[in-house]
Amino acid sequence: MSASRTPGHSRLTKAHKLSIAGVATLSAAAVAFSLVPADAAEAETISAAPVAWSQAVNGTQTKALYGHLSTQQVIANANAKAAAVAAKAKADADAKAKAEAAAKKAREQKAAASRSAARTPVFANNLDGWIKEALFIMKKEGIPGTYAGIHKNIMRESSGNPMAINNWDINAQNGIPSKGLLQVILPTFKAYHVKGTKFDQYDPVANIVAACNYAADRYGSMDNVNSAY
Repeated sequence: MSASRTPGHSRLTKAHKLSIAGVATLSAAAVAFSLVPADAAEAETISAAPVAWSQAVNGTQTKALYGHLSTQQVIANANAKAAAVAAKAKADADAKAKAEAAAKKAREQKAAASRSAARTPVFANNLDGWIKEALFIMKKEGIPGTYAGIHKNIMRESSGNPMAINNWDINAQNGIPSKGLLQVILPTFKAYHVKGTKFDQYDPVANIVAACNYAADRYGSMDNVNSAY
């Protein structure tokens, strides 16, 4: 006898039910996925991109900055070394130039001394030598006089004795006796003494030069003196 069917009762088997449930689940998932805004994923991707880009750029800039600073340091060190080398070279050159200048000056002074010594003759220590030395000095000082004129007056005044002294004339009476080859009193010797000769009335050369200087001032030249003066 066949089973009776309840009106409206479903004839779906268990397998059919499982299939329908699986389809429903997939449909729900599809609907859920379709409800997510399309730009949400894009926004997430876009928001992450600047961060990565910024990190990459900052890293590049940092490396570039370090590279630039390293280059500048190398250049600064090179410039400092070059400046030090240049300063040392200049100091060495200056020291060498100074040494050469000092050596040159010393050579010139030595040469000048040699020339001066060569130009200064050696005079005999006698009447002839005294007169010649006096004439040598007088020529440099522009004092006129000749060997003959000086010798003539010396022989009359002192007979060629450099230590002669007059203790009897008016000058001696006044306390200023005439002394030396040309019998010069102290005030006259002081007034007409020539620098470079001894300050001594009895010194033969100093006495002759001072007396000739006085005679040139008063008489034009010792050559013009023919008596006591």
